[in-house]
Amino acid sequence: MSVLVGLIVMLGMLVVVPAGLRLVDGPQPATLRLLRRAWPLLALPGAVSLWLPRSPLAVALAGCYALATVALALHAPARLALTRSLAPAEVAVLTALATPSVAGLALVAERAGHELFGFGLDILALTVPHFHFAGFAAALVAGLVCRTADGRATRFAALSVPLGTLLVLLGYFVDDWAELAGALVLTAGMWAVALAVWREPRATAPDRLTRALLGTSAAVLVATMLLALSWALGEATGIPHPSLTWMAATHGLGNALGFALCSLLAWHRLRPGAAGVSPGLAPPTPAPAGTTPAVPTDPAVL
Repeated sequence: MSVLVGLIVMLGMLVVVPAGLRLVDGPQPATLRLLRRAWPLLALPGAVSLWLPRSPLAVALAGCYALATVALALHAPARLALTRSLAPAEVAVLTALATPSVAGLALVAERAGHELFGFGLDILALTVPHFHFAGFAAALVAGLVCRTADGRATRFAALSVPLGTLLVLLGYFVDDWAELAGALVLTAGMWAVALAVWREPRATAPDRLTRALLGTSAAVLVATMLLALSWALGEATGIPHPSLTWMAATHGLGNALGFALCSLLAWHRLRPGAAGVSPGLAPPTPAPAGTTPAVPTDPAVL
């Protein structure tokens, strides 16, 4: 694993995932709250494994992190049982809870030098950051935007980012054309997120720094997803396209710093008690049986 990819993965493990989990509100098992608090400690063995030679020790440390990601993924069905909601914003947050487990599994295989399901070690190494940022961070932000400014565009974003992430994963097992189809869906969803962020929270953010962070995240997302499309198109058709090393230095670094980190910093500033007010990813509480739930008219309580 290259130094740059290792640094990007560390950012995802130690900063992006724990910061993102603090934005997930609403009904949740007590174990998820404990997992959220302990995440940096649980992620530390995985971060250390990135810098060791491939060995049983590196695999063991990566396995510790993989177990944490699996525990996080198991909270997706637990949350669904509590909320009984498949609203677009909820689909997005359920995706965010589940996708780090794909990264954890890929990390264990890569550290073991095992070409999992026939995928080369280079692809496995890039799968780890992909499912921290395109999987976890993008789905989380799509859900936040949908919860804040519900509409056709934001519902499309909250559904198409999870769908595109799934299709890209399935494309790994089918062929390059299937992966290209997944990249098209994911790009459409990411661009919908960028447009929604630019129009709504950026325009109404209460201070200049928050507006700058949101604006940067939206602009970077447009550029990085163009690179993703060019790579997927090149893989499917054979036309010249960026190398994996170049993709890590542009698409990967841009998504990590320009999109994910800027987005999460901005949304934390928008939380109650910070620079402004954000509803977070709190799903609606199910109404008691036999009652008609009230329909909120103020977007701040959606």
